Amino acid sequence: MKFEVETLPNYRLVYVRRVGPYGSANIEVMQKLKNWAKEKDLSGTILAIQQDNPTTTLPENCRFDACLVISEDYQVDDSICEGELAAGEYLVYKVKHTAEDIQIAYASIFPSLQDNGYQIDNKPILERYTEDMVNNHYCEICVPVKPLKIG
Repeated sequence: MKFEVETLPNYRLVYVRRVGPYGSANIEVMQKLKNWAKEKDLSGTILAIQQDNPTTTLPENCRFDACLVISEDYQVDDSICEGELAAGEYLVYKVKHTAEDIQIAYASIFPSLQDNGYQIDNKPILERYTEDMVNNHYCEICVPVKPLKIG
């Protein structure tokens, strides 16, 4: 599977969080974020962040954040949460935005990390959406990585 290496900057974010099993309910959270952004006349890059690993966290405790990247000078009110994503190196995979294609991508990403000299870094994996990608039915899976330690 093809990827590009990208260093993401620090992102200032606003987000809507859902706690519970990952799945179709995440769509509702994303829609809440989009409705909020439309109401505030904001647009930009959207990130979907699964904060927890479902193989090590109970489903009812898994956190999903639907995020919008905002400028440093945007004044956030208390109608939404504010956060930050720390800069870092990511492998970026462009994927057709269908449940099946995303599932296939996740299944092939992890085995290929080591083959490409990387290991996963201790940050959440992101799904990144720009307006152009959404209009063409694509998204990007951004996997935080660091060089593989040998020995």
